[in-house]
Amino acid sequence: MAAIVGGLATDNDARRLQAAGIQAVQISTGTACHLDAAMVARSIADLDLEAIDLLAIENVGNLVCPAAFDLGETLRVVLMSATEGEDKPLKYPTAFKWADGVLLNKLDLEKAVEFNRDRTLSNIHRIAPQSRVFEISARTGQGIAAWMAFFRSRVDELAGAKRDRVIPIPQTSF
Repeated sequence: MAAIVGGLATDNDARRLQAAGIQAVQISTGTACHLDAAMVARSIADLDLEAIDLLAIENVGNLVCPAAFDLGETLRVVLMSATEGEDKPLKYPTAFKWADGVLLNKLDLEKAVEFNRDRTLSNIHRIAPQSRVFEISARTGQGIAAWMAFFRSRVDELAGAKRDRVIPIPQTSF
């Protein structure tokens, strides 16, 4: 596995992944609120593609700008926290509309933040009926096994079509 991670500044995320033994490249966007395909293409050159079977791309962490950019992904997942409120899918529909999955995280805080689970699920399915929702808590482990089973099944499914979406990038393009 390898990762391309995006953020406005620092290489903290890439360094954390590298410390865990994962190839990782940080894209620092400065003031840009999203990654684009050209940024990802340039970063791929820093990875040993022959050594990886799975490339994760973490776009810049907001629900507005990144959603409109196709990065060539074959599986799109949105991470939403209970602390953000049940209206996020309605306020930021583009982020959810094309998602294959939604990780609904921090459910261990549900009562403390008066999170309306049913309304949230309804809003997600209204915007993205195709999306599988995984109710998880990274802290307690709730729902992680179901998410990982789905993820592994999708990776296995995609392995049959491995590299179908990889497009050779001429070195002179960028």
